[in-house]
Amino acid sequence: MALPPYSPELKRKLHRIATDYAAGSFLLETSFDLAGCVTPGGALCTTPLRNDNAPICPRVDEANRYTFVTLRGGGLFVMDHNATPMRIVAEYDRSVIWTGCGAGEVDGKMYLNSGSLPARLSGHDVYAFDLGAFSLGGTPPNTPAPRVVYSRTSATQEFDSHGVAFTQDRRYFWINDRIQNDVTVVDTRTDQVVERFGLAGPLSSDPAPDIFDLSPSGNSMFVTLRGPTPQSGGHAAIGNTPGLGVIQIRQGGRSGQLIGIARLPDTLPGVPADPHGIRVRHLRGHVASAANPSASQ
Repeated sequence: MALPPYSPELKRKLHRIATDYAAGSFLLETSFDLAGCVTPGGALCTTPLRNDNAPICPRVDEANRYTFVTLRGGGLFVMDHNATPMRIVAEYDRSVIWTGCGAGEVDGKMYLNSGSLPARLSGHDVYAFDLGAFSLGGTPPNTPAPRVVYSRTSATQEFDSHGVAFTQDRRYFWINDRIQNDVTVVDTRTDQVVERFGLAGPLSSDPAPDIFDLSPSGNSMFVTLRGPTPQSGGHAAIGNTPGLGVIQIRQGGRSGQLIGIARLPDTLPGVPADPHGIRVRHLRGHVASAANPSASQ
């Protein structure tokens, strides 16, 4: 079956698509209703503490066993994406984990972050899961428990953790904050915060860093910078220099500095650009980077 046109019925579902890039073939194999489903324990997937199950960002582990699906209202489903139909193997509500878009795997652990959400306008947390503690046979609700690597809270400031990336050799894990315009650096060997550096400065007073991607050399980190009229993300995503930022990586990944911004033109006359997604790819020995207009949280 070919991909159907978009319709409201596709909302709040996880889709598995078979791809054949050489043939240009994309087939929708199966979908899983994250809102109307029942958990392995027989409970409803939608609960007061998991009340908006729209998926934000799915992340597949490197062993291709599990997909971690963050949820817009807080909480998380870990799916067996290889099964037909797909099925939940671990379920979390927002009493245990909030939700974001960043994820990264290293040394048998999966990092996830959480940020600003409709139910929580300020948020910045980073969690770590032991991948070996999951089972395709399923686990009780809110287990295995995530470990909180760190959280940022303040009575006077707002936060919004969003994009994440590893530096070269995955020694350091970078987590940006769109409201605070900074980057927190975690040592993946110790799970300790070792640095926090700002991006606001002469090039931009409000860059609003969004999604990262590392250069092949490991010397630079590319980052999309949001615009003054974000198409997603609400107040947390507002920035004043929409474009592609270049961060020079310093101290072997422990720090960095924003050294350049490629501004993007208005999408329409008088409508500022709002870049969101980014990916670096190799093209016959060369490297190209691209930023895509925002379309989702």
